[in-house]
Amino acid sequence: MKSLLKNPFLSICIFSILTFSLHWVVDHQFTVLTYYSILSIYTFHVVSAFAVAGIVVLVHKNFKDYAGFAFMGTSLLKMLAAILFLLPGFLSDEKPSLINILNFFIPYFLFLIFEAIQVIKLINIKADPEE
Repeated sequence: MKSLLKNPFLSICIFSILTFSLHWVVDHQFTVLTYYSILSIYTFHVVSAFAVAGIVVLVHKNFKDYAGFAFMGTSLLKMLAAILFLLPGFLSDEKPSLINILNFFIPYFLFLIFEAIQVIKLINIKADPEE
């Protein structure tokens, strides 16, 4: 099981399913109507997490010393994409409430923390003596 979790893409899938399930249960328990659907929010987070992981793994395989910089750059791009994702709501006549914004940003920061932990694990992997 531990070797399976070394795969960042599988870890993202498991983390996404767990957080989506928890968020869905909480949202339906309190029946909060949201401007952004939970499915669209998690689609954004999962796609962006796969993009960040893919780029960081690619950079780590080719240039081990620059994986951290790749993470910082992709995190900046993810921030800009989040602004573009939220922009239609802010430009509409019916503005999203604080609950709607929290529905987006709480998972955003959870995914950011999870990605940072994954990158730290990737950077701290000891080099194989056979390489």
